[in-house]
Amino acid sequence: MFYFSYHSSAMERFASESEALAHTLAEVLAEKLERKSNFFKENCVRNTCYVRMNRYPPCPKPSEVYGLMPHTDSDFLTILYQDQVGGLQLIKDNRWVAVKPNPRALIINIGDLFQAWSNGMYKSVEHRVMTNPTMERFSTAYFLCPSYDAVIECSGDCPSYRNFSFREFRQQVQDDVKKLGYKVGLPRFSNHLY
Repeated sequence: MFYFSYHSSAMERFASESEALAHTLAEVLAEKLERKSNFFKENCVRNTCYVRMNRYPPCPKPSEVYGLMPHTDSDFLTILYQDQVGGLQLIKDNRWVAVKPNPRALIINIGDLFQAWSNGMYKSVEHRVMTNPTMERFSTAYFLCPSYDAVIECSGDCPSYRNFSFREFRQQVQDDVKKLGYKVGLPRFSNHLY
């Protein structure tokens, strides 16, 4: 077992400041879509939003072991602080690109729910974490999630996704991971047949 050097008051401050930032960013993004910006204050409640601290121990074979498998986030927005070690990568133009650590910056990820709610105007980015051969890596993330009963309604005249609740989405993701070993995510809720 390991202990973080973070104090609970520092984590509480990170959570409350991240919550305020996430709501502000979500409102700005909603206004750009000409959607109701108070949706997030009304539907993203504290008991479904959460903070996660991640520790990635050193790995002597970093090319063979992921710190975190490739995935998209199952929320509206993620606010991430990573230490100086790095390891976060995202897909850009079908290639993995390293996100250079900056101790004075936060990383903002659009999640699956925002992609569906915006009808694909904002994209949930696939990302992963690679391990480091000699140094452990730490990160802290805040996830802006709606209440379980909140309905995610796709915007626009030709919605790409059917309406679904956060509870339904989470359950489908969990079922897929259990059955298939990986997350399928938004394609399960697509209005288009492939």
